[in-house]
Amino acid sequence: MNSNNNLDHVSVSLGEDYSDIRESVRRICAGFPGEYWRRLEEKLEYPTEFVKALTDAGYLGALIPEEYGGAGLPLRAASVILEEIHASGCNAGACHAQMYIMGTLLRHGSEEQKKRYLPKIASGELRLQAFGVTEPTSGTDTTQLKTRAVRNGDHYVVHGQKVWTSRALHSDLMLLLARTTPLDQVKKKTEGLSVFLVDIRESLGKGLEIKPLKAMINHHATEVFFDGVKVPAENLIGEEGKGFKYILDGMNAERILIAAECIGDARWFTKTAVKYANERIIFGRPIGQNQAVQFPIARAHAETEAAEILLRKSAAMFAANIPCGGEVNMAKMLASEAAWHAGEACLQTHGGFGYAKEYDVERKWRETRLMQIAPISTNLILSYVGEHVLGMPRSF
Repeated sequence: MNSNNNLDHVSVSLGEDYSDIRESVRRICAGFPGEYWRRLEEKLEYPTEFVKALTDAGYLGALIPEEYGGAGLPLRAASVILEEIHASGCNAGACHAQMYIMGTLLRHGSEEQKKRYLPKIASGELRLQAFGVTEPTSGTDTTQLKTRAVRNGDHYVVHGQKVWTSRALHSDLMLLLARTTPLDQVKKKTEGLSVFLVDIRESLGKGLEIKPLKAMINHHATEVFFDGVKVPAENLIGEEGKGFKYILDGMNAERILIAAECIGDARWFTKTAVKYANERIIFGRPIGQNQAVQFPIARAHAETEAAEILLRKSAAMFAANIPCGGEVNMAKMLASEAAWHAGEACLQTHGGFGYAKEYDVERKWRETRLMQIAPISTNLILSYVGEHVLGMPRSF
C-alpha cells in the first residue's frame, strides 16, 4: 500500500481562502441568473457573454504566468474560481478546459510556443477550449486510439476521428493527442503518442470537419473528423512519442478543477434545498421539519465537507510537486458523488416543482450527473485506487 511520508511541509487552509476572488466571481455570476442559462439551453447557444466577463476579469488566464500576461495564480485559486461559478448556479463547462489544458502547454511547450500563444490566450484574443483525446472505438482505452499523425517534411498529416470534443466550434485552438508511431512498433503501448496544437481556424475546410453532438446538457460537444489535416511540425508539443505522459501530467490538475466544480454544485443544491425546505409549508409546518426531507440534505452536506477536505489536500500536494494521483482521483470521485446526492436531495425536496425549469434544479441536476461519467468515470477511479494505492491486482 502506498503512503505519503513527505507531507510534513504541506499546509492546508480550512477557511474561506481567496475571499477576494470568491466575492469577485460571485458578483460576475450575479449578472447571469438562471433565466440566462435557461435561454441558452433552449436555443443550444454558447454563453459568449459569460465567458467574456470571466476573460475580461482575468480569470480564464489565472494559471498563465504573469510574464505571459496571466495572473500567475496557483491551482487552488483556479479551483476556487470554478467552485464559486457552480455555487452561484452558473456552469463553467464552457470555459474550464482552458485552465486544465493549459498545463500541457505550460509544462512541456517550447519557449517560442508559450510566447506565441499564452499572451493571446490570457487576453482572450485566442481561445484554447478544445481537447481532442476520446475516440468512438477506443473510449477510455486511450492507448488504442486510431488517429494518426504522420510526419511529411515540415508538417504532420492527420487522419482520424475524435468524439465528445467539447467546445471545438467555439475554440480557436485544439490540443490533439494522436499516434505518431504505430502501436505494433512500440515497446510500451503508452509510447508513440504525441500532442499537437491544432489551429482550428486554419484547418476548417482543409480536411477538418466539426459536427455538433446533441446531449443531455448544453455542453457544446462535437465530433471532429481529420482527413489529411496539415499541422506544422512546430506545433508539436514536447518530444514526439511522449504525448501520453504529457496528457497524464495535466490530468491531476483536471481532476482537482472538476472536483471543485462538484463542490460548488453541492453547495448550490444544499443552499437551494434548505431555503425551500424552510419556506415550503405543508400540513401546517415547514417540510424541512420532517426527517425524511431534512436528513438527506444533512447527509449530503456532510459528504460535501469531507470531499472538500480531500480536495484541498490534493491541491496542496499538487502545488508542492508531491505525487498525488490517488488523492486527486479520490477527491474527484467523492466530490462528484456528494454533488449527486445533494442534487437528489434538492430535487426530492422540491417535489413536483423540482421538474419545473424555472427553479433551475432539474438543469443543475442534469449537469452534475455528468461529473460521475466524465472526465474519468467512478469505476476507473476505483480501479486506480485498488491497483495503484492499495496494491491489488489490476482489475481489467
